[in-house]
Amino acid sequence: MPDPQREESHGFSRVEDVNVVPDRDEESNEDGESDNQQPRLAELREVETVYGPAEDSRLLAEAVLEHVSAEDAVLDVGTGSGYVGVRLQSEAGVFVVGSDLNPDACRQAADSGLRVVRADMFEPFRDGSFDVVCCNPPYLPTPPEREWDDPMERALSGGPDGRAVVDPFLAGVGRVLKPDGEGFLLISTLTGPDEVRETATAHGLETSVVAEESHPFERLLVLRLQQRG
Repeated sequence: MPDPQREESHGFSRVEDVNVVPDRDEESNEDGESDNQQPRLAELREVETVYGPAEDSRLLAEAVLEHVSAEDAVLDVGTGSGYVGVRLQSEAGVFVVGSDLNPDACRQAADSGLRVVRADMFEPFRDGSFDVVCCNPPYLPTPPEREWDDPMERALSGGPDGRAVVDPFLAGVGRVLKPDGEGFLLISTLTGPDEVRETATAHGLETSVVAEESHPFERLLVLRLQQRG
């Protein structure tokens, strides 16, 4: 059972109210480009509005499992289906809350047994609340002309350079981490790892690669983020 006192200490309700998102009209890709030009992970989503678990989710979950203990409080940013948070909660016994802007994702994660808040990243949480913050962000570079304004597109598209969500995560994660806390961020070689590390350094974070895995068109990396000093 969730511990109400632990939940209150992090400044959130167990499950916040979510609003229904209207279904988008079916659209087709008519740009004439071959699907083979896209990374395979972009073709594995089998749900309409919620980011489903795939190799990237598994890699992140297994990397974080190597670095958490049962006493930790964990925030899973952009929790999607709740896969990562549920694995941490069930396999490591840690306190986990997920955040996501997509109300369908909030419902699905809550149905899986995860504490979830509909929120933009860290916005509702108090400073220094978490021992660990993890995130599997949208990291695929996507030209503006290929953007669709729907929940699944927002779950996959990292903007023109793949860092539209990565950069704000790096800018804000230090606020909600405890002084000795750690962040874990999944990125791709398509995201520009050197640029990601430079941005992390600019925000006072040291980076190291704690897991990686090769796939067609890309290599997935999990970066461990620690606050300098």
